[in-house]
Amino acid sequence: MKRALIHIMAAAGLLALLAGCEDTGAELKAKQQALADAARTALESRNHAPPYWKGDDVSGAPKIEVHLAEQRAYFYKGKKLVGESPVSTGRKGFDTPPGSYHVIQKDKDHVSNLYGDYVDPAGEIVKKNVDVSKDKKPEGAEFRGAKMPFFLRFTRGYGMHAGYVPRYRASHGCIRMPGEMAEHFFDAAEEGTPVIVKE
Repeated sequence: MKRALIHIMAAAGLLALLAGCEDTGAELKAKQQALADAARTALESRNHAPPYWKGDDVSGAPKIEVHLAEQRAYFYKGKKLVGESPVSTGRKGFDTPPGSYHVIQKDKDHVSNLYGDYVDPAGEIVKKNVDVSKDKKPEGAEFRGAKMPFFLRFTRGYGMHAGYVPRYRASHGCIRMPGEMAEHFFDAAEEGTPVIVKE
């Protein structure tokens, strides 16, 4: 999708240059901005497309691709695309690392040992959204890790799991997915499934 948009923009830009040799600099800039806006709108509409899963009766080797620019995840069986979902990847300072990985752990009821809340003996939250490596534990409190259902770890410290998915990068580096889609990806993946994270 991203590659197609780049080709569309390049071709349209060339046509604008050829057709508008008499354009002033301001007119040319306006045309270029309109093309960039159209490409961004097309990409955003792709990002907001509804998720789907059609992989239950399809055979083939599983593979997951995550496109950071699109904030989308794709599930393949063989060469057939069988599922697609919006995701929320790592925010600035916690970027999800691009690369080629494999699923190295599956944990349906995973709980973070780094991020979560400090709670009192009654289970009431004393301090919310903490990082145990940075936030000091209040006296008498204990750490309760954030739930990360349908966790697929693909490298140390990073995985895919069910969670809150705004339309932007918001996580500590993991790839969050809507619950239903995380369950589909979890059920269809196995240890060793390739996970390709692209810019």
